[in-house]
Amino acid sequence: MRVFGRRLVGHAMACGAGLVASAAVAVAQPGPAGGAAGATAAQPEASVGSASAPLPSIALYYGVQPPVDQLAAFDTVVVEPDSGFDPAAQRTPCTQWFAYVSVGEVTKERSYYTAVPKHWLLASNTVWESTVVDQSAPGWPAFYLKHVIAPLWARGYRGFFLDTLDSYQLAAKTDAARARQQAGLVAVVRAIKARYPDARLVFNRGFEILPQVHGLVYAVAFESLFSGWDQAKKRYVAVPADDRAWLLGQARTIRERYGLPVISIDYCDPQDRQCARDTVAKIRDAGLVPYVTDGGLTTVGVGVPGHCAVGAASETPSATPASAPLP
Repeated sequence: MRVFGRRLVGHAMACGAGLVASAAVAVAQPGPAGGAAGATAAQPEASVGSASAPLPSIALYYGVQPPVDQLAAFDTVVVEPDSGFDPAAQRTPCTQWFAYVSVGEVTKERSYYTAVPKHWLLASNTVWESTVVDQSAPGWPAFYLKHVIAPLWARGYRGFFLDTLDSYQLAAKTDAARARQQAGLVAVVRAIKARYPDARLVFNRGFEILPQVHGLVYAVAFESLFSGWDQAKKRYVAVPADDRAWLLGQARTIRERYGLPVISIDYCDPQDRQCARDTVAKIRDAGLVPYVTDGGLTTVGVGVPGHCAVGAASETPSATPASAPLP
């Protein structure tokens, strides 16, 4: 089955003492030789907040024909809008449907690709077969509103999962160039909220621009805290401890400084439900919102149940993970 769109970005970027995988070349850097997906360091991870507090729930599903009955167990569900999914037709009062949108890159499959001026295309992302867009182009925010956000808003989407927010680093190689790209991203976010004040925006990373726009953001996500997916090699990988520590530091800043929910999207083989459950538990113990799914995001993964699901079952969110039926 074809996975619509791209799955969350990624390129290796320098972070502190080492490299951290950002959602464009691979979702997570390979762990130690022989490491299995879901493997973790022996020492306990530091929490970035209280794991006993009720957590919101989220799922991401990028396949065709999203299984609404299963996904309705979550408060928020991100879908690939090019799959033809109609959020306005759903009778799911407890679930809000968000559209996946790529800000920093575009693929040839997108309807608006041919309308993007060619001089706005800066670099290629060969792993995802996509092209990096110049965020500093003066007309880019208006273009993005017209060709991406406005059509989705008209279809009934009221929330957007903003991906590829750090892809500019594939093309911007100096501090000045990176600053221009970041300013462009800020302009895009502000343009969306100016036109659609009620839009809810979930960032995939975008750490560098949060100081300027955190008040416009609904939540912040990142990938691969414990278990990741290597797109180039098509395999599940353990996340190195140094990468995890860096991400936890980012999460702590986001929660303590900005008061925003932080989501960790991890990856396990869909046949290995124990890996998914264990990873969800470790993410929750770190004080974050968990979601664990397959590398293509085409199965219903495991997370915490939504508020309606909890109420119907008279359970707390920590009692039973929401998930697809077990194989």
